[in-house]
Amino acid sequence: MKIENTKAQMRKGVLEYCILSILKDGEAYTGDILDTLKDAKMLVVEGTIYPLLTRLKNAGLLAYRWEESTSGPPRKYYELTETGNLFLNELTTTWSELQQAVNKVTSTTSKK
Repeated sequence: MKIENTKAQMRKGVLEYCILSILKDGEAYTGDILDTLKDAKMLVVEGTIYPLLTRLKNAGLLAYRWEESTSGPPRKYYELTETGNLFLNELTTTWSELQQAVNKVTSTTSKK
């Protein structure tokens, strides 16, 4: 088993939560979302993020608007919808519970 495959699966599992979290403070352009993820060492390529953003939009969690750009084609800016905010709150609770459970299991020093 290759560790890189497992690491990639772990990143994919939390990517949706990370994207919604990035957008919790306001709208962002796809390039800004990618930069934030890369700065956090979440290695993501455009081919991964565009379908995910579309899926989140189709699920009613995101909305977007077009803005003209001075340096190229118009840009699509994404923001959380009210449903997206509620969904993010649920994911935050779930993430906290999962973190606690994983920390408890992985920090146990005595085995049965």
